[in-house]
Amino acid sequence: MGDPTLDPTVVAAVVARAVIARLPARWRDDRGEGVISTAIAVLIVAFLGAALYVIFTQILTSSGSKASTTVDNIGGG
Repeated sequence: MGDPTLDPTVVAAVVARAVIARLPARWRDDRGEGVISTAIAVLIVAFLGAALYVIFTQILTSSGSKASTTVDNIGGG
């Protein structure tokens, strides 16, 4: 039938075993942890900053309209 080492199923099995054998070593590697943690922290701070900006502008708009209404009432206009 041919050389069994060139059989595609045998080659796939050998490659799969080699990949599976290397996976735990990659999972124990902590090289990318700092980058991922920093990216998550940056995203959290960005969302907080955007939320605070929206809240701050709404407060300023609301207080500005209230002040304008009060001034108009005092001035009689």
